[in-house]
Parts: sequence; C-alpha cells; structure tokens
Amino acid sequence: MEKETVSKNFIEQIIDKDLEEGVYDSVCTRFPPEPNGYLHIGHAKSILLNYGLARKYNGKFNMRFDDTNPTKEKVEFVESIKEDIQWLGADWEDRLYFASDYFEQMYEAAVKLIKKGKAYVCDLSPGEIRDYRGTLTEAGKDSPCRVRSVEENLELFEKMKNGEFKDGEKVLRAKIDMSSPNINMRDPVIYRVAHMHHHRTGDTWCIYPMYDFAHPIEDAIEGVTHSICTLEFEDHRPLYDWVVRELGYEKPPKQIEFAKLYLTNVVTGKRYIKKLVEDGIVDGWDDPRLVSIAALRRRGFTPESIRMFVELCGVSKANSSVDYAMLEYCIREDLKMKRPRMMAVLDPIKLIIDNYPEGEVEYLDVANNLENEELGYRKVPFGRELYIEREDFMEEPPRKYFRLFPGNEVRLMHAYFVTCQSFVKDENGKVIEVHCTYDPETKCGSGFTGRKVKGTIHWVPAPQAVKAECRLYENIIDEEKGVYNEDGSLNLNPNSLTVIKDCYVEPSFQDAKPYDSFQFVRNGYFCVDAKDSRPDALVFNRIVSLKSSFKLPK
Repeated sequence: MEKETVSKNFIEQIIDKDLEEGVYDSVCTRFPPEPNGYLHIGHAKSILLNYGLARKYNGKFNMRFDDTNPTKEKVEFVESIKEDIQWLGADWEDRLYFASDYFEQMYEAAVKLIKKGKAYVCDLSPGEIRDYRGTLTEAGKDSPCRVRSVEENLELFEKMKNGEFKDGEKVLRAKIDMSSPNINMRDPVIYRVAHMHHHRTGDTWCIYPMYDFAHPIEDAIEGVTHSICTLEFEDHRPLYDWVVRELGYEKPPKQIEFAKLYLTNVVTGKRYIKKLVEDGIVDGWDDPRLVSIAALRRRGFTPESIRMFVELCGVSKANSSVDYAMLEYCIREDLKMKRPRMMAVLDPIKLIIDNYPEGEVEYLDVANNLENEELGYRKVPFGRELYIEREDFMEEPPRKYFRLFPGNEVRLMHAYFVTCQSFVKDENGKVIEVHCTYDPETKCGSGFTGRKVKGTIHWVPAPQAVKAECRLYENIIDEEKGVYNEDGSLNLNPNSLTVIKDCYVEPSFQDAKPYDSFQFVRNGYFCVDAKDSRPDALVFNRIVSLKSSFKLPK
C-alpha cells in the first residue's frame, strides 16, 4: 500500500529538521500582540498558524502581550485581544504572559551587555542618531558616546532607571557595527527614557526596552523554540540573533518569517481605524464594515469560516493580496448547511388574498434547510394578509418577469398559488396593496399537478410578523478609486452602510439572540447585531449576499 504524501509548508519543514537534528526537543510557539488596538483578519493568520503548529507537534502555545510601549496601550485592548483569540479557538491554557513580567530581567540583560562592553548610554537626540546612522549606500559614523567606559555607562544607565533624565535625553544603544550593511545593526537603541504610567506596572519604571531588544528576551525566557513573525522582521533577524547570542541563552529561539495576509481594498492599519472611530465614521473598532476580528464576529462571521479562509490562503514567503470575495466564499460555505432559511421582507408591500377566509390562520410545516434535514421543521402562520417584497410586484413588467403583475399567477413559497387581480395606490401613486385570489387545491405538499407556474415569491404573515431593522453593508473603501487619496487619507465609500428600518420577519425570529445567524430567503445571510439589537427591537446585519463571483482555483 502506497504511503500518503503529506505536503508541508516551509515552516513545518524547518521544524521537522530542527527536531530531527536535536536542535530542540519539543516545539513552543507564541502569539505576541501589542495591546494598542484591536486585532484584524491579518492577525488571525498568525494566531492560527502559531497555535496550529503547537498542536500539530504536541507542543506548547504561549499567549503573550508585548506591552513595552505604555504610550498607546490600554486594558481595553488587552481584553479585546483575549476575547478574539479565544473566539478563534486558540487555547493558551495557563500560558498567558506579559512582556512587563520580564522588565527586571530585561534591565539585568541590558546591564550584562554594558558589562560586556556591548552597550553604551548615548546623548544624541533622535534626529542626530538618524543622521549618524548613515544610508543604504553610506556607512554610519560612531556616536561620540561610544567610547564611554563600562563604569560610566553603568552609572548613567542606573540614573536613567532612577528617573534622573528627561524623556529623550539619554538612550541605551547596543554596540554592534556602524558600518554594517544592515542598518538595524548600526548600534540600535535598546532602551529609552519614558516617564509614562504603565497599565500593569504603574509608575515603577521610567525606562522601557525597545521591541527589537525585548522580543528575543521574552521568547528565550519562555522557552519559545520557533518565533514566527511576518516578513517585515526579516531584516531584524540578525539583531534578534545577536541579542540571544550575546546574552548566552541555551537553546535560543529561532526567528522564521512568513508573508502577511493582505486583503484587497480593506483598512487594517490601526492608525486609520482609530481615526475612523474617533471621527464617528464607524461606531467603534467592532463596526461590521471593518475587518477587525471583533467586527467580523459582530457582523456574523464564524471562527470556522476564518479558519477555512486562513487555510486557503496558505503559508508562503512571498507577499500577495487576497480578494475579499474569498473571505465571503468561506462564510457562505460554512453557513449554507448549518443555518435555517427563513423568510424576511426588507421592502414590504401588503398582499391581500381576497378569497381567503377572514380571521382564519393555518400553520404550515416549513423545512428549516432543504439541504440539511437534521435542522427539522418549523410552523409558519399563514392567513389573508401577508407582506411581500416590493420588487416582487410590477404594474407593467418587462419580458421574462415571472413574479406578480396583474393577471399573473405565482406560488407563495411553502403555501398556495395566487393570482394578482388588482392593486391600490396612495395619493403619490405608490402601490401600497396588491390584491390576489388563491387556489386552495394548490397547497404546497398536497401533490397538486394541475398546472405549473414560473415564479415563486416569499412572504411573511402580516398580523404575526415581527418588525426589524436590517443593515446592509458594502466595503467602507470606494473600490473603484482605491484605498488612499493622494494626500494619504482614506477613500471612503459614502454608501458603505444602508439602514432599512421597517422590515418584517417571521414570528420565529422572536427568540433570536445576539450573534444568531440565518439565511434570509433571496436576501442573503444575516446575523443578530450584538451591540444594538434588543428582544423588542431586533437589528440584523447582513453578513454576505447569496451570490458570489469567487471561484476556488482548481
């Protein structure tokens, strides 16, 4: 019997090699967000990749907050990130860490580098450091402070720690190579003075480590084996390796870079989303027009759909963009067999069956999902007065219009054939009622074969219908003009949100809870809004329409 060939991505191949050669005995990965905003769809790829690798190799997964920059970090962001990661299904168990847990060890590591002659306190301003650094074609030049003695550097660093200098007055720099072709290795800053209140350590510290110094130390302390990050850190890897090497960690972690997940015509930059929130253009980081994980959850996307999307995108070394339509494909695929197909009328017009007995109500058995019998049936009341979609009636129809018009017969979904006899307009000439007669012999499921009709329309029973608000979304970016204007501002789509106030849905919706999702017949998949919906005032977000132009590549 032939052995099945298992295709592995390049990260898995590296891990396999490390385990075979005994570089590591086991695998430990981590996801290390900075709590300065909400996570977005791109972070989902990193979360699921790191968590998935830990599970695949029976290893450990660390959840760690890189909270080394108190200027932008908030407890709100910490809690939102934890909620997003758990919702995606990544379980860190008891392995929740914060970079701030290691501030003392990072300080001691900096002292160790000073004692080795590998770090020095520098007085140059940020602008001067930039000028001294050189360019891609010109070597940098040494800071005048580079020749300070170990003793002087220790004393000055201690004074930095004790708050004796103002912000920006002194920094600690690694002493590496000012002529390195990699600018990141030209004596990078590893500590700065910042008299800022930290969300966890309060005012204990007034110096904070830079990310490039802190991150490898955090990984090494936690026993991370493979530090998987995105491609923009590839040029920082020599510095990562230098830090763990100079500090003498046994079995130091290995940094591996992979391509980011880019979606076409979406906003993921925290700076831009923050401005959209602050300017009131969106109603928060979880506005359903965004692609933050919280926004996708509120809109009605499922963890399964996002996991499917990330899997389809794959793992590679080459940056590329993915069409948003692929994400929509994944949510349709996930919901189509799981969710009931219900009737909802978004633009209602009343339909009156003149020959149906007044006051009589019958309850029809309706399958919840014709493709999945396990979802069972529900009872839907049917009577003389119904609501139908306004677009399902035309006074003067074009050719091949098979819905209601004077003299035409259609089937009411799950119910009877009806024939349009007349209609009523208001004083503005708008049709407000359609009058029909029904044929009692044509009840759905009765076996009637006398004649056929070309059109079937959905409806809701007027007396029992539940009023609701529906929100229809388009891309917040004007796709024809691209994401950014010439001045760097966002090219916003003025039609990104349409709110329809007077919709009607089946009475079965009365028990709908936040995040519950349904297929509205012909109108798409909808989800109960978790922020604004109430039992007495339902609000539905359209997750996605029913039709897709996206095709999976063969």
